[in-house]
Amino acid sequence: MPRRERPSILLIGHGAIAAEVRAAALSTGLFDVGAVLVRHEKVGSVQAELSGYKVIDTLEDLDFKPLLAAECASHSAVREYGPAVLRLGIDLVVASIGALSDDALHRELELAAAEGGAKLILPAGAVPGIDALNAATLGGLDRVSYISRKPPAAWKGTPAEQKLHLDDLKDATTFYTGSARAAAQDYPKNANVAATVALAGLGFDATEVRMIADPAVSANIHEIEASGAFGEMHLTIKGKPLKSNPKTSSLAAYSSIRAILNRVRPTEI
Repeated sequence: MPRRERPSILLIGHGAIAAEVRAAALSTGLFDVGAVLVRHEKVGSVQAELSGYKVIDTLEDLDFKPLLAAECASHSAVREYGPAVLRLGIDLVVASIGALSDDALHRELELAAAEGGAKLILPAGAVPGIDALNAATLGGLDRVSYISRKPPAAWKGTPAEQKLHLDDLKDATTFYTGSARAAAQDYPKNANVAATVALAGLGFDATEVRMIADPAVSANIHEIEASGAFGEMHLTIKGKPLKSNPKTSSLAAYSSIRAILNRVRPTEI
C-alpha cells in the first residue's frame, strides 16, 4: 500500500504561537507546514530564519491546497487575509479571536466562508469550559462575567501602562472594567479570551470584563462566572504563559494545535 502523504497547512504569522504550531508539526508527524504567510517587509528576515519553509507574502504564491489555514498573527492579519482565505475554500483557524469584536469583519468572514464553502474555526484558546458555556446559551443565559488576572509584565505594551506604574506595583489593581467588545479592541493581544467568552455566551456588549495586574501571581488566571436556566458556572484556570511571550497563555497555542490535530486524527475530541 502506498504511503499516505501528510496533509499540509498554511501558517499565517511568525510569532510565539506560530512557533508552537511548527514544533507540533515536527513532533507529531501528522501534518506539515506547507507555507508561512507574513507581511511583505518581513519575508526576507523570516525566510532567513526558517530556511526549511516556504515563506510567502500573498495567497497568489500558494502552490498547494492547504488542509486549512491557521492564523497566529494579529487582528490585522485576520482582516487582511481571513476573507480571501475563506473564499478560496480553505478553512480558517483564528487565534486572534478578538478581531471578531468588529461586527463588520465578523459578517465579512462568515459571508466569505459561505461563498467558499469553508468554515471559520474559533478554538477555545485559554478558556476553560467554553463548550459548556456555549451549550448553556440554548437554555438561556442571564449573566456572564470574565476576569483576567495577570502579572504586571504581561500587561506591558498595552494601555495599562498609561494607567499604572507596572514595575512599581505592590498590590493587585483593577485597571479595566467594561464590556468584552471594548476589552478586545483596546487590548488586542491580551483579550482574546474575553472575545471567546463573548462569542460563546451573551455577546460582546453584554459580557462583563475585569482586568487585573497582580504582582503576587506568576500565572495568567482566567475566571468565568455564568448563570442562567442551566444553573450556575464558576470556572478558574491558572495558565502558564508561553516562555517566548508573557502576554500569551500556553493553552492558547495548544488550542490552535488541537484544532489542527482534530482535522488529521481519526478521532475528534
